[in-house]
Amino acid sequence: MTDPTTTTTTPHTHAPAAVISAQPVVLPAPGRGTDLRVRVSAPATGGELPVIVLSHGHGSSLHGYGPLADHWAAHGFVVLQPTHLDSRTLALPADDPRTPRIWRYRVEDLFRVLDRLDVLEAAVPGLAGRVDHERIAVAGHSWGAQSASMLLGARVLDADGAPGDDLSDPRVGAGVLFAVTGLGDDLSPFAREHLPFMRPSFATMTTPALVVAGDRDQSALSTRGPDWFTDAHTHSPGTTSLLTLFGAEHSLGGISGYEAAETTDESPARVALVQRLSTAFLHSALRPGDTGWKAAATALEADPEPLGALRTP
Repeated sequence: MTDPTTTTTTPHTHAPAAVISAQPVVLPAPGRGTDLRVRVSAPATGGELPVIVLSHGHGSSLHGYGPLADHWAAHGFVVLQPTHLDSRTLALPADDPRTPRIWRYRVEDLFRVLDRLDVLEAAVPGLAGRVDHERIAVAGHSWGAQSASMLLGARVLDADGAPGDDLSDPRVGAGVLFAVTGLGDDLSPFAREHLPFMRPSFATMTTPALVVAGDRDQSALSTRGPDWFTDAHTHSPGTTSLLTLFGAEHSLGGISGYEAAETTDESPARVALVQRLSTAFLHSALRPGDTGWKAAATALEADPEPLGALRTP
């Protein structure tokens, strides 16, 4: 796929803009072992810009997810992309003492980004004073979606099924979860043994969210089929919407990067739909009165050959 940073189709009234970015912006991270590196992208013009913190999937980095980050920035968001400890760019060995807690370090990375929003804002020339610190969303893909869901109110269950720490963040007003892993009861034997943190509960995930799943996303981590990736919608308290993409596998058409090798179901049209609907959802969720989400949902429903189906609360 080509880079659509300044040429993507615009949803409703949010016209695309040129994008400026800075990377890496390094945030000191005492106790983490490695300082946190972040990419900051934003439209070159405009003010009162809402924020999206984007958590990458396993092995990726601040350089990934261009189809999402570029589109969101071109359509009025400041996009912050931290590089988590599991990134291939850091090459942590399997026996690194931080490995068992990487899931928790990931969540702490997202907190650190929000805590140092002023530093990240100042790192991009011309961005200072243009960011709306009261309108913040989180998003993530795969493991990144689980990380983001913690800030929305999801919790990790311990071995006895008791909810772990409440890691929700009141600063976050909305989220988008791409291919978020489902309930731990349906983990494969390998995942049960090696990924004990992958036991989420969505019962307290009350922050509005859009869950995006592919109807051909068959994971080796689960004994269930693709519907495993819809659990965040099914088991949350009714605050989520669900976009099911027809024919989509785990990369949902290629959201993880331009020409990414791990994309097994490349579909520019599917990615464009994800871009449009996620952008409309986040603008409307963070700005009450914005009608873009309703218009986008209506357009999908009216499409004679839709690429997906939408279920709203």
